[in-house]
Amino acid sequence: MPIKFRSLLALALMSMGAQVALAHGPTPQKVEEKIAISAPPAAVWKLIKDFGSIGDWHPFVASVKSEGGNESGASRTLTLKSGGGDLVEGLDDYQDKDMSYSYRLSTENHEAFPASFYSDSIQVVAAGDGSEVVWSSRFYRADTTNEPPEDKSDAAAVKATEDFIKAGLEGIKAKAEGKK
Repeated sequence: MPIKFRSLLALALMSMGAQVALAHGPTPQKVEEKIAISAPPAAVWKLIKDFGSIGDWHPFVASVKSEGGNESGASRTLTLKSGGGDLVEGLDDYQDKDMSYSYRLSTENHEAFPASFYSDSIQVVAAGDGSEVVWSSRFYRADTTNEPPEDKSDAAAVKATEDFIKAGLEGIKAKAEGKK
């Protein structure tokens, strides 16, 4: 191969590599929130341990339809009070002994929630004379193109996730402490 051709080929390949590097998609986002609750862990777990019970303690959830109980593969459909619609989630792992479960978004609804995917876990742990509930979420924004509209951006997804988790934790606390 002539040297000039090799140089041009190398330059072309480097140029393509730079374009690929600049044309990246969304990066995963993460939110983790915790709340201290003045109630024993077993009492708090009793409130939230049923995968289908989120409507009993989460103020953003209007109703829930669930199937499969707390078995891996169970599903729940959340109808949200605002935002226009349903979210379908699937239970991935349930650990009664560890007072935790993890689940994921099964069916997207960008009008209801600005994420294209999320995977969450919730756990109750002992903390001092009471409990702490830890809720974490990993997710991607609703629009996974390089230039998403503001309402489907990383910032929108982070804010919606933080708001949802914080409201849920406050709902658990209020119910566990008898304030709701």
